[in-house]
Amino acid sequence: MRVTAETMNAKIHALDHKGSGRAEVWRENDKGNLKKLRLTIPQTLPGEEVCVTVDQPTKKSWRTMPDEILTTHKERVDPPCPHFKKCGGCVWQHWSYRGQLAEKTDYVKQAIASQGFDPNLVFNTIGMDEPWHYRNKMEFTFAPDGSLGLHEQGNFRKVIPLKTCLIAGNDMVAAAMEVAEWVNEFQLKGYDKDEHVGLLRHLMVRQSFATGEIMLGVFATEAPDGELKEAVDNLVKRISDKFSQVKSILWLENRDWADRAQAEKTHLLAGRDFIYDEMAGYRFRLWFDTFFQTNPTQAQKLVDIAIDMAEPKETERMIDLFCGVGTFSLPFANRVGELAGIEIVESSIESAKRNATENGIDNTTFLAKDARNGIDQMLESFGSPELLLLDPPRSGAGGKVMRRIGRAKPERIVYVSCNPDSFATDIKELEAFGYELQQVQPVDLFPQTVHVECVSQLVLRDED
Repeated sequence: MRVTAETMNAKIHALDHKGSGRAEVWRENDKGNLKKLRLTIPQTLPGEEVCVTVDQPTKKSWRTMPDEILTTHKERVDPPCPHFKKCGGCVWQHWSYRGQLAEKTDYVKQAIASQGFDPNLVFNTIGMDEPWHYRNKMEFTFAPDGSLGLHEQGNFRKVIPLKTCLIAGNDMVAAAMEVAEWVNEFQLKGYDKDEHVGLLRHLMVRQSFATGEIMLGVFATEAPDGELKEAVDNLVKRISDKFSQVKSILWLENRDWADRAQAEKTHLLAGRDFIYDEMAGYRFRLWFDTFFQTNPTQAQKLVDIAIDMAEPKETERMIDLFCGVGTFSLPFANRVGELAGIEIVESSIESAKRNATENGIDNTTFLAKDARNGIDQMLESFGSPELLLLDPPRSGAGGKVMRRIGRAKPERIVYVSCNPDSFATDIKELEAFGYELQQVQPVDLFPQTVHVECVSQLVLRDED
């Protein structure tokens, strides 16, 4: 039976974790029974009434863009980016920055309240003075026709070609657009994810806001030689001629079917295979796959807040779990007696060791191991620390790791999180070991998006 599309009005009652509006509409089916239709409506705000067209109203849920905003939220603004309505790079340009920050604070409060913690422990989210052009790393995608852009909202099969990007640094965007012109001039094809054919997959642009150095990485399915040599030589020349701040040009072979910016083989086309960056007064080397905070301005605030909450002492031992390349390790190492860092990615641990040496820090030990086993091994050789900091991935540390932390009995724990939900679940595990949550400070590292970081302090109760 053919289903006829329906146009209906709906009121947004909440936002989902991707930043889209949620609405529920009751409608009669062909048997005269009332059925609830759950709608996901991007680019809407809580309390707004919107008109939408639903192509398949007989389904239980449907995602659709609004045809018209009938009742407007007081914090709605005109999005400044010409690509906003289609591009999935950011989802909240239609919301005032004040409104975004308030929503992020409420999100963190709801997350910890769901696990029984007092939401009043959450401070207001710290925002940016200028919430644009803040990213120091972007990964653009090539469409099958060779155009360069970001994925469409809610559709990872389609790439929206871009002429600008308001959350990336201006120099980064200019370099990316030069690569796009090069692709068009040489009529190169992008990678087709369905057919698994084509040459170009991703373009990574990374810039140090401290030094100005830029890295360009082209991810492709073939080596940069043979028939490609002329085109690749042209790319190197035009980038080198126009962008003196580009200190690294890489060609990264990736033949894997998985849609990730990864490399099976790296070709250095020009410069060095890393760039220098700085944070908290320390110098870091960044390779194409190095994890480093994407918003350097706000990341500095994260470090400062973590230090204030941790109250490190020169006589103490400290463990930095999920330490990466030492973003937190180096600033803390100069404030404690000994510091041990644990990270599963071996290349990051090698970078952390090198970064410590280059910054004149000699009281650190770094271990390449998963968090669960790494803690056990480090406790045996290093002893139980007075202070522990952890900065896990979005999935969180997990119950087993948190229970190991609890059994180690550090006096103070500082938890840095990029996911309030997994954070709340993790710290719930510490209650049984006598820890109290003292404070949570959200920090906005990703304006115009739903993401928010948190720094929190937990203290071991006096057993008396």
